[in-house]
This record gives sequence, structure tokens and C-alpha cells, in this order.
Amino acid sequence: MNLLRNTSTIWRFRIFGLTWLGYFGFYFCRKNLSVANVSMQAEYGFDNNDYALMVGVYSLAYMLGQYISGYLSDKYGPRIIVGTGMILSILANLFFGVMGTIVVLVMLAGLNGLGQSTGWSGLVKNMSSWFRKEERGVVMSWWSTCYVVGGFLGTLFATYWLTNQSFWPKLGLTRVFWAPALVLGIIAGAYILFTRNKPDRHLSTEDQESLREHDDETVSIKDLLNNSALWVAAIMYFFIKFTRYTYLFWLPTYLVQGLNYSAENAGYTSSIYEFVGFAGVIFAGYLSDKVFKTRRFPVGSLMLFGLSIVLVLQPILTGMGHVPTMIAIGLIGFMTYGPDSLMSGAAAMDIGSENGAAKAAGFINGIGSIGQLLSPFIVAFVSNHFGWEMLFKVFVFTSLISAILLASKWNFGKKEVLEEKVKMDTLKVKTN
Repeated sequence: MNLLRNTSTIWRFRIFGLTWLGYFGFYFCRKNLSVANVSMQAEYGFDNNDYALMVGVYSLAYMLGQYISGYLSDKYGPRIIVGTGMILSILANLFFGVMGTIVVLVMLAGLNGLGQSTGWSGLVKNMSSWFRKEERGVVMSWWSTCYVVGGFLGTLFATYWLTNQSFWPKLGLTRVFWAPALVLGIIAGAYILFTRNKPDRHLSTEDQESLREHDDETVSIKDLLNNSALWVAAIMYFFIKFTRYTYLFWLPTYLVQGLNYSAENAGYTSSIYEFVGFAGVIFAGYLSDKVFKTRRFPVGSLMLFGLSIVLVLQPILTGMGHVPTMIAIGLIGFMTYGPDSLMSGAAAMDIGSENGAAKAAGFINGIGSIGQLLSPFIVAFVSNHFGWEMLFKVFVFTSLISAILLASKWNFGKKEVLEEKVKMDTLKVKTN
């Protein structure tokens, strides 16, 4: 039994680590475009509208791919689906480094979006097969740091290759795309070779029985669509992803064009968003498991109300200098990433259960990706016609709507918590 328990622990650590690295690596081939944007505009004669088109096509492919990859990961398993997506993203970035026409770059952005779309739903599916509901808030809070750390280090990594001429100086902008592709290539090889879709034969009998608690339930697309909690989470995710992807793709551009930062300073300063966002992810996960007893919606609601307050203060803080600007960016990252990771990760797993986790995650992320799709065009329009500060007023509105939506499902999951308590009390009585 001890040997089986040790084997279970090793396998769960392996799956956690490799799936974490998988989504972490995706971000290296995603954040590099935002860092390179200003330099690409100068070298190729692009403007914000051209960049918005690239981001828009990427987001469209990413949005549509979410629904497809969620279904395919539930049906065929995430290993082959996510592995294929990694390869597509690598190819897109390799060609990104040698193509300079807007038409080709837009097409490659779409290919990258399609490849990247396999990541979240597939890897959430992978995790749901190996970890129980009562531990998902904490486990998924640590796991969800993959895209926060990936965004943070991906930004620094791309900024290094953009500004440092120590290696491959003749390649110029090409380095910003080839170096991240190499990182993702190494991770893809490890993921494909060493992960497994399900814990068959790899966990102890006790763990397998616990994880298969819902195996007899058939979770169809119709069942999911009839669940109002899924729609609340998805609509909220539309607004939060609109906000997050604006910061993800446009923050360096805003710092250069709106606050007159250098490209290097903007790249490093923008990484604060993900750096502090890491703490927000962990905070949200622990709060949902330990304080709210596996309820995710109250935590997301409270943090989004906090986000609206920070966004009201943001223009004031940026007018006070570099350090207050960094504080504002960090607080926004903290309040954004917490509910973002919680609702698209642990909450999606709770709503979809083991058999429908990928479909639920894909649906929530797919609806959210509509916000992601619209964000570049709205950002380009608002920044060109009304100035950058108007955007933060828009974000105040979207964060308040999101907070109210989640508050409407404040007690979602409470019934399941009570049933689990009764079950545990019954077991204690029988034992005694």
C-alpha cells in the first residue's frame, strides 16, 4: 500500500508539473507578439489598426478552437490534442520570424491562435482526471500560476531577445519568435512523451475510486448548456478576458504611446502585471477552498469589486510617477488574475465534473475569447479617438458587471458541501 501511495504521489506530481509547463510554454509563443509590436510597426510600417487585425484574427481562431478542442479533449484525451496544438504554435512562430507582410502575419497569427486554443481546455481536462474536487481550489490555484508565470517570464524573455544583441544579432526581430519556439519545442516533447490522459494503473485503488466518483454520470453538451452557473461563469469570463487581454497585448504599447516610456522600460514594467497576478491566483484558490469551502463564485465577485476600485484610481496613480504606475499595474493584475484563474479552472471543473471538464472549460474560455476577440478593435478605436485613459473607464464598467454576475451565484456549490459534510459525519459514526 505504501508503494502504491508513493507511486500515486509521483504520478500526480508528474502530471501537475508537465501540464503546468505545457501552458507556461504556450505563453512564451503568445506574449512575444505584444513585446515586438512597437518594433514591428517601426520596421514594417504597421500601425495600431494592423496590429489589431493580427490580434483579432488570433483571437477569432483561439475562440473557435476552444469549442473544438474542448470536445476533442473529452473524446480522445488531451495528450494528442494539446501536443498537436503545441506543434502548430511552434510552426507559426518559426514562420513569424521570417515573414514581413501583413497578410502572411495575419494568417500566421490565426494558426498560432488555433494551436494555442488546445491548451487550456485540454490541460484542465488532464488535471481533472488526477485531482479530486475538495482539493481543486488549492491545487488549481497553484497550477493556474502557469499562465501568470508564463506571461511574466514570457514578457521578460521576449524583451531580452528584442533588446539584447549578444546572441544572433543579425537575426534582429526573428529572435523574438524563434527563441520562444525553441522553449515550447522542448516542453512539447516532454509533455507528449511523459504524460497520460487518465490515472489507470498509475494510482492506488483508493485514489482511483475517489477520482471516479462521477464516472457514471454522462455530461452532455445539452446538460452543460442547461446549467445556469455555466452561463454566469462564461458571461463573466467574456468581460474579464476583454480586460486581461487588453493588458496582455496592449500594455507595452500603452506605456510607450500613452506614458512615453522607452520600449525596454515598457517591456519590463508591463511584466509587473503578471508578477503580482501570481499572488492573486494563489489568494483566490486558498480563499475559495479554506474560507468559502469550495465555493468559487463569492471569491471571484469580491475580487472583481476590488478591481473596479483600483481601475478608478489607476489614472491618478499613473500621473504620480513610475513607482505608483507599477503599483497600479500590480494591483490590477492581482484583482484580475484571481477570478480569471478560479472561474476558468476550478469552477469549470466543478461545473463540468470529470467527464465534462474539458467541455465546460472550453465553453467558458470560448465565450471569454469573444471578449478577447473584440478587445483589440475596441482598444484601437478608443485609444485613437478618445485617448488611452478612456479605456480604464470602460474597464470599471465591465468589472462591476462581472462582480454582480458572480454574486448572483453566491451559494453555488453550497449544497454539495453540505452533502459531503453529512457523508463524512456518517462515516465517522460508522467508524465509532
